[in-house]
Amino acid sequence: MIDLVDTLEQIRSGTAASELEGPELDFKTVGRSTSDALVDLAQAAACFANSAGGTIIVGVKDSPGGPDAFIGCELDPVRTVARIYELTNPALNVIAEAEQFDGTHLLVIHVPASPEIHQVKGIATERIGSSCHPMTASRIATLLQDRRGDDWSAKDSGKSPDDASPIAVEIARDLLRASTDGERRSWAEASWPDLCRRLGILIDGRLTNGGRSLFVDDGAPHVQYTHRVSTAGLLGANEQISGSGLWALQRTLEMIDARIQRTAIVIPGGAQLLIGELPDGAVREAVVNAFMHRDYRQALPVQVEQTEQQLRLTSPGGFVPGVTVDNILTTPSRSRNPSLVQALRSLSLGEAAGVGVDRMYSAMTSVGHAPPQFSTDGFTVTINLFGGPPNEPFARYVSGMPANRRHDPDTLLVLRHLLEQRTTTAQKMAPILQKSKDEAEAILMGLSAPGSALIERTADSAHSRSGEYRLTGDTIRELGPAVRYRTRSGDDTARKITEMVREAGVITGRMVQTMFDIKPTSASRILSDLVDRRILVKTSTASRGPSVTYGPGDAFPTSNRRASRGRDNGNPAQPTLDDVDVQGE
Repeated sequence: MIDLVDTLEQIRSGTAASELEGPELDFKTVGRSTSDALVDLAQAAACFANSAGGTIIVGVKDSPGGPDAFIGCELDPVRTVARIYELTNPALNVIAEAEQFDGTHLLVIHVPASPEIHQVKGIATERIGSSCHPMTASRIATLLQDRRGDDWSAKDSGKSPDDASPIAVEIARDLLRASTDGERRSWAEASWPDLCRRLGILIDGRLTNGGRSLFVDDGAPHVQYTHRVSTAGLLGANEQISGSGLWALQRTLEMIDARIQRTAIVIPGGAQLLIGELPDGAVREAVVNAFMHRDYRQALPVQVEQTEQQLRLTSPGGFVPGVTVDNILTTPSRSRNPSLVQALRSLSLGEAAGVGVDRMYSAMTSVGHAPPQFSTDGFTVTINLFGGPPNEPFARYVSGMPANRRHDPDTLLVLRHLLEQRTTTAQKMAPILQKSKDEAEAILMGLSAPGSALIERTADSAHSRSGEYRLTGDTIRELGPAVRYRTRSGDDTARKITEMVREAGVITGRMVQTMFDIKPTSASRILSDLVDRRILVKTSTASRGPSVTYGPGDAFPTSNRRASRGRDNGNPAQPTLDDVDVQGE
């Protein structure tokens, strides 16, 4: 759901409306002919309804941005809804509302996603990116099957269990023997027909389509695998992987694994971890995900492209209805192949519902990498894993966290974000976590709870309903060089402030502004950080404003010479400038 006011404010500030258009947003204007405009709106509404739904804002020019982009719209909402209903087949219901913005009349049309495929003048289109594209008859049939929950993988393939590849059958038995579930291990010794029944791939004595895809060698390639030494480097491998689906899946994992470089790191307690530049857990889940959720009605292979630090998988078929790039981490697990998915999970190749994507996210972010990146053009889905050498200090820190946090994508995404950004808010984290702003705020509050806090509110937002959060001092010290912006008090900013306090006895926000030519908010943040770490303390009765005075706190650093004498005498010394972490800008 778009934020209407924020979107319109961006346009008023100079952003062209065309730059904001996308899969769920379009801008329209009414020309000289109201009749033609209503047909155009009906076509746009049908296009959104055939996809994931969207919003049409009428009365805003595509470009340029600025106040002049708002030319207004006098269409009647009731008449517009009625005309869209009349022009679409099957008839489409939308919601239209008149809106006022900056003194201009606009019409906002909300279009829900539809279980049907709607046409205008005999043509059906779907939204891909920021434009509408015609749909073929086969595309319409495929989408209707997906929207109605028609499980292709559960239907009769016409193949007998005897048609199964012996290699695939043995792979399945080996997987079951390795299962941690005692009952599943016992399945490994069952007769082949009985095992097919337990896997749910037998119907009326014949294999389902899912069973055929996993166990029958039809000769068609399942995977097109390529490996390059670098993203644009020489081709190191180019292989079509045919055979049964189960064999192709295992072979793909083996080929990827053979080309992954690993780094050994020692974690707290002395144990050693071998971490791949493409983490094993993320690779496994990405490959299995591609096999699970691809559209087998398209006779195309999964494309697997690997370099030393990147893995890209493109599988036939777009997202199933309800799943988008923006909710894939949080939406309940859905598949166009439920029967096939259940068989793979029974073989311990797929995680429980809704967990596989979580595992990809946690496996990547736990070693400091970017989370998986999903994209779609409506016809395929692509997963990109961007790896490389692990962030060793971060991986070491995560390995020592409690299990409930060590494998929690929300916790890891917040921490990784704060490796590069000094502070964050619920508004910034919401799209990253794929949650609402309120949910993001609750997560940040949980991570800042007393007793096990990893983050804390800044002093400026301590009493605000929505906080601004940063890593705690303890977390920064434990993460060490993993924190990209981590600066010692030996830098110019902190050193000059402590030297000024040492000479003058006090310092104020106005003095900091003048010293560094910075804004009042930046000066306040620097001083708040130093107060939080007891390096400075307020020495005036006033609590706010640029004239509040600050003096040396309990942890105010001594000169290096005095500190050296204290240590030489065996006495505990006050912190020196090189002992203090500062988070100021």
